[in-house]
Amino acid sequence: MSKFVGRNGELEELNRIISRRSAQFILVYGRRRVGKTTLLLRWAEQSGRPYVYWVATRDTPVQVRLGFTRSVWRWAHPESQAVPRFDTWEEVFETTAQLTGNQPVILILDEFSYAAESDPSLASNLQAAWDHLFKDSNVTIVLAGSHIGMMVDLMAYQAPLYGRFTAQLPVAPLPFSTLSDFLPRYSTAERVAVYAVTGGVPAYLERFDDAQSISENMRQLFMQRTSLFRTEPFYLIGDVIRRETQTYEAVLKSIATGDRTPQDIGRTLGVSSSYLSPYLKQLEALHLVERRIPATTPPERREKTKNSKYHVSDPYLRFYLRFIAPNAELVEQELSKVLWERISDQFRAFVGMTAFEDLCREWVLVKARAGALPMLPEVVGSHWSADVQIDVVAVNWHDKTILLGECKWGVKAVGRGVIRELIDKTPRVIPGKDWRVFYAYFARAGFTNAARKEASRTEALLVDLETMDQDLSRL
Repeated sequence: MSKFVGRNGELEELNRIISRRSAQFILVYGRRRVGKTTLLLRWAEQSGRPYVYWVATRDTPVQVRLGFTRSVWRWAHPESQAVPRFDTWEEVFETTAQLTGNQPVILILDEFSYAAESDPSLASNLQAAWDHLFKDSNVTIVLAGSHIGMMVDLMAYQAPLYGRFTAQLPVAPLPFSTLSDFLPRYSTAERVAVYAVTGGVPAYLERFDDAQSISENMRQLFMQRTSLFRTEPFYLIGDVIRRETQTYEAVLKSIATGDRTPQDIGRTLGVSSSYLSPYLKQLEALHLVERRIPATTPPERREKTKNSKYHVSDPYLRFYLRFIAPNAELVEQELSKVLWERISDQFRAFVGMTAFEDLCREWVLVKARAGALPMLPEVVGSHWSADVQIDVVAVNWHDKTILLGECKWGVKAVGRGVIRELIDKTPRVIPGKDWRVFYAYFARAGFTNAARKEASRTEALLVDLETMDQDLSRL
């Protein structure tokens, strides 16, 4: 059974929506295995309202109609074995309206994109049904789906359902703080390592066994021919992209293995950077990749700057394309031990450069919202140029204040040299004159006494892993 963890905010939002005295039409979407179905069923059960749950499959239009009809009919007539067949969606929705009547029924149409793909007339028929049958009733209709591209298209101007939705709820992966609920026996460092691979996707986290080591879990879950996770990347990409998937996969693999600019990606794929532009924009719009620019880029130049780097957004996709896809032959030969030995040395650096640095930046945002920083940032990110790179940068352009942060995922305590190194980089980073500079250091293994003494001279913030974990857990 799926765990229900960390979704109180989503539950409150859904309850707030149905507290209005009118019919509601809600769009709920998010990546595969993020917990949409678990959320919706828990919400429906707790609402105290009668509800109908139907999950669509890719089938013929006749079978799609029959599947929906069966769910509604058996809800209304639980003792009945016979289910009527209808030739049109118009008849299906008219019968649904008659069966629900004036009751505050919740109708959940899960994986709606599959049904709409199987029967392109469904969206138009549902639009007509909403306008003429449900809009003035007490019914709440929920369309949910993992095919984010198609779900977002439902809101497009040309789409039949445009303007009909009364609310939309994107369901994001869970925050890092929830991993302690899934993996209570793991240390904070181990949970950061898991987070680097799974992100906050509940279905992935549930498969980790914290009675076993990270390496054993990795070998069993990701390096077996029969593993569920072997085909997951292709479903993830297919859920948001309908055509030319090979090109998109090639672009994602290039980014995951270290190409960060259109020029570098183009060289790897043997195409021009201008050819890649529409692909990168689409991947960014679908949240498969993130385009980052230096936090020190002035606001007036942020939209037009070409000094950007692309990163794969989804942690599992990033991990798979970086480590598993290039070693597919070892997986096929069931040489999981060899594969883990091949990637284990790189894996620690991977965790530090992805999950740990992301969590450090998240910590800055959390403390800023709590008013617990010496400055109030307008933007939080990182900085890079031809001669210097800074892991964490927070900038307030109005007040001319900046926070510079260094992240260290090594197993040894951070020494005085790291403190001095960041301070020495400052003149090459600050955007101009008369800026007030603050410092923060993040360390998995803590700090030496010499480092603490040096940091005290600039009143720098020193954040070890346990402190970060506690602060993020207060979300």
